[in-house]
Amino acid sequence: MKKRLLILGGTGDAAELAVRVSQIAEIEVVSSLAGRTQQPFTPKTGTVRIGGFGGAAGLAAFLLDRAALGDDRPIDFLIDATHPFAAQISANAAVAAAECNVPYLMLVRPAWERVEGDRWIDVAGHSEAARALLGLSQRVFLTIGRQELAAFAGLDAIWFLMRAIDPPALNSPIPNGKLLLARGPFSLEEERQLLLEYQIDTIVSKNSGGGATYAKIVAARELGIPVVMVQRPPIADVEQVADVEGAIAWLVKQL
Repeated sequence: MKKRLLILGGTGDAAELAVRVSQIAEIEVVSSLAGRTQQPFTPKTGTVRIGGFGGAAGLAAFLLDRAALGDDRPIDFLIDATHPFAAQISANAAVAAAECNVPYLMLVRPAWERVEGDRWIDVAGHSEAARALLGLSQRVFLTIGRQELAAFAGLDAIWFLMRAIDPPALNSPIPNGKLLLARGPFSLEEERQLLLEYQIDTIVSKNSGGGATYAKIVAARELGIPVVMVQRPPIADVEQVADVEGAIAWLVKQL
């Protein structure tokens, strides 16, 4: 009988992992998406569920529920391949997996590292990022997604170019400026042109890692533009791999 893998997804890595795992005959793939974006990275194979679990307790119940997926088999393995800033779901997953004694792995793509020419201002969170802009910036490229825009809404002396996949919630406070809806990957030429066209003097970015949005960091380096870099939240001390290949190798060892 096939083993069942639950992938906590919503990222390109998670979608790729689902496709790769579906080629392993002994494993059935179930992908779970939080449903926070209108156009998530939806796997092209396996079972897909959308929505939260109701915290660590809800996820633990799902891992053990023999009827949740229409048969009498629970989840055998859990891989968290969510965004590096999805701290809450990752914390819940670590707790639930430990409680249920389900083998658990985090797929954490490496963070970007500063190289020669980068002008980074490292900050711990979005409120600190907003404070860092005071007296520094007049025209800011804000690339942190839609959920954290409110932290910058009070900076009336600054104009913001805000890029997100989906628009912010209705009536939520956003900074003064222009909202640009787009999803990566973005080319270096596209990012360079964007910075020049809007006369950007500062970028605010999460240290998401990966290649889909790294071109803006390269463009900033070339143009001498400072980047206020929001560092990743801490994660649980659990087994981790850096890429899909590592996750596949871990999974094969579990069989």
